[in-house]
Amino acid sequence: MSATALHLASARTQIADYLSTLIYVYTLLIVAYIVVQLLFAFGVRPPYSRATDAVLGFLRDVCEPYLRIFRRIVPMAGMFDFSPIVAILVLTLVNTVIVAGIVHG
Repeated sequence: MSATALHLASARTQIADYLSTLIYVYTLLIVAYIVVQLLFAFGVRPPYSRATDAVLGFLRDVCEPYLRIFRRIVPMAGMFDFSPIVAILVLTLVNTVIVAGIVHG
């Protein structure tokens, strides 16, 4: 294998690792947003502080646009919203397909 091909393979692996990590972090943000929303639904409210408000605003601003796509598609079953589960499954599927496609060419 030539040096150029070796560098190209290394770069593709690094890009795949970066995308995989990015998708993993976004999935964790969605899970944190879901947990916060569940706590709010059960009546747990943190005392107001700027830091808490900033974190909650960040989670809402980052997660809600992506989740809104699935809320239009997936109907609610009673009071349960299954769109975050579908959104996470789609992220996992995209992660698997794209990373495998990048690594294996």
